[in-house]
Amino acid sequence: MKLENANILITGGTLGIGHATAKLLIEKGANVAITGRDEKRTNKAARDLGAMPITADVANPDDVKRTFKAFLNEYGKLDVLINNAGIGVSKPVEELTVEDFQRIYSVNVFGAAMMAGRAAEIFKKQNYGNIINIGSTAALKGYEGGSVYASSKAALRSMTQSWQAELRKYNVRVMLINPSEVTTAFGQPDRQERESQHNKLRGEEIAWAIKSALQMDNRGFIPEHSVWATNPF
Repeated sequence: MKLENANILITGGTLGIGHATAKLLIEKGANVAITGRDEKRTNKAARDLGAMPITADVANPDDVKRTFKAFLNEYGKLDVLINNAGIGVSKPVEELTVEDFQRIYSVNVFGAAMMAGRAAEIFKKQNYGNIINIGSTAALKGYEGGSVYASSKAALRSMTQSWQAELRKYNVRVMLINPSEVTTAFGQPDRQERESQHNKLRGEEIAWAIKSALQMDNRGFIPEHSVWATNPF
């Protein structure tokens, strides 16, 4: 697809992968809206990027509806949804609570599904569209303390495959990007970005993978793409 003048909605676009992706796609000429739960942070990020801000929580069904209404009022058409918003928790199995699963799944699974469902309605009417889900290599292989987060991303991976089966006949490309560890604010209690390390992934590498997947001619798509740091050891 052509990125110039494409209308793109990115959830969780105030920091990390979402912010880096918004920056790169705007540089390529796209019209981008970003969502975030913190109004002040969302507005500041949008100003810095030249994006449209939408203060919203993907875990809130009313916010999901309001997000699409605001986006379509501004741009009139949706070309790409990037399901990037995600949260995590790391605990040994004996310390896990139902609330841990509910909190993480409400964003990583339920929120992503509700966003994709609304986008699918739009895309089926258009007979065209793109959904990119930001997964994790944790979905491919669990890790110590990762019961909640890894399983949430495994659920997202499974949903991606289901949406691919449902939506390909409507010319909708559903793609999954699996980053390994990225030096972002993810998992930080204060939501402050971690300092970049020369041997670890940055948001920019994931943004590049997203841009490249979108730019393939619309007749083809990459169902799943994992991005690893070359030598993080």
